[in-house]
Amino acid sequence: MDLVLRISRAIDRFLWLMAKVGSWCAALLVLVVTYDVFTRYLGVPKVFGLTSTMLQESEYWLHSFLIVLVVGYAYTKQSHVRIDLIRENLSERAKYIVEIAGILLALIPYSFLGAWLSWPYVVRSYTSGEISKSQTGLTDLWILKSGLIILFVLIGLAGISQLIKSMAGLTGRLPDDLKATTIGGGH
Repeated sequence: MDLVLRISRAIDRFLWLMAKVGSWCAALLVLVVTYDVFTRYLGVPKVFGLTSTMLQESEYWLHSFLIVLVVGYAYTKQSHVRIDLIRENLSERAKYIVEIAGILLALIPYSFLGAWLSWPYVVRSYTSGEISKSQTGLTDLWILKSGLIILFVLIGLAGISQLIKSMAGLTGRLPDDLKATTIGGGH
């Protein structure tokens, strides 16, 4: 069990790293929006051949990747919706069983299916050389669309990590410091 818990910790570190990259997307998003506002409303000239459309499209690209890169980490920190009315009254063992069932029956199949169905969408975008519908927009839309695959892979990895921790909890081998981020805790 120690080996699989180390695997879970490695997955969690990777998800934390991805979330850090996502947080840089947030910082860049603030800078791009600020630059866009200054150039548009204060008459500051744009540099490097950028257009307002490029700036606006890069804003939603950054926002998209912020969400894509942070969501897996957020799941491992119990930052997702739960129906606590029923769950809060369950025993710790029952909570682990519910968590395991949810991961095996919903999260992992959903992640696999989402990545599998997104793959042709991204490949089609790449092979066709898809670009923005605007003449002055961004190119290489496959990069943005590949965020779907990344999203599902990161959620799937988070599910695997949580599954490992839940199984360890069910067998009584989960360290106390991981309980709150595995089955939730007090509010």
